[in-house]
Amino acid sequence: MTHSIPFTMLLLVLCVAEAGCVHRIQVRPLPIGVSSITIHRTVQPVISPIAMEGADHRPGIALLEWSHLDLKQAVFRYLQQRGTFTSVSPDPADLTLRVATKLRLTSRSGLYHYRILLQAEVSEDARLIKSYRAEHTAAGSSARWVTASDRDPIETALRGALEDLMRQIEEDGAIYLGRTEQPLQRPSHDKDTPSTGR
Repeated sequence: MTHSIPFTMLLLVLCVAEAGCVHRIQVRPLPIGVSSITIHRTVQPVISPIAMEGADHRPGIALLEWSHLDLKQAVFRYLQQRGTFTSVSPDPADLTLRVATKLRLTSRSGLYHYRILLQAEVSEDARLIKSYRAEHTAAGSSARWVTASDRDPIETALRGALEDLMRQIEEDGAIYLGRTEQPLQRPSHDKDTPSTGR
C-alpha cells in the first residue's frame, strides 16, 4: 500500500507535465476596420483543416494544438464583422470562399516567428472566379513557456493575413456583381463633408 502512493503521485506528475507541454489555443482576430465597400452577395466560407509545420514538432518542444473548429469560427467571425459581403452563412450562398491555412513556426534571432499563409478561392456555382494568396508573419517570444506565447502571435498573424486577403477581394468587388451593379461605397466622413447642423 505504501509503495502504491508514490507510484500514483509519479503518474499524476507525469500527466500534469504532459498536459503542460501542449498549448491548446483559441484565437479571436478582429478586423482593424470595416470594409470600405459592400459586395451585395452572400458568402459561404469553407475552411480546410490547418497545416502546421516547424519548431513545435521537434522533440522536447512544447506542442501546439489549434483545432479546425476554432479556425473556422475565427474566420467566420472576422468576415461577419468586416462586412465585405451582405451576409456570411454556414449554408450554401451566392459565393463560396474556400480557404486553406498553413502555419509555419520558425526560430531565428532568438525569437519564435509565426507565419500564416492563406490560399483562397472564390467561386460561384462551382465555377472558380478568382484565386488569392495572402500571408503575414508575427514575432513571438524567445521561449514558449505558456499558451499565450503561441496564441498571441498566431492571432496577430491570422488577422494580418485575413486583412490582406479581404483587401484583395474588395479591390475585385466589381467582378462579383452583375454588369449593372457596383459595390456600394461606404460614406467617408472627412472635413470637406458639408455640415447639416444649424
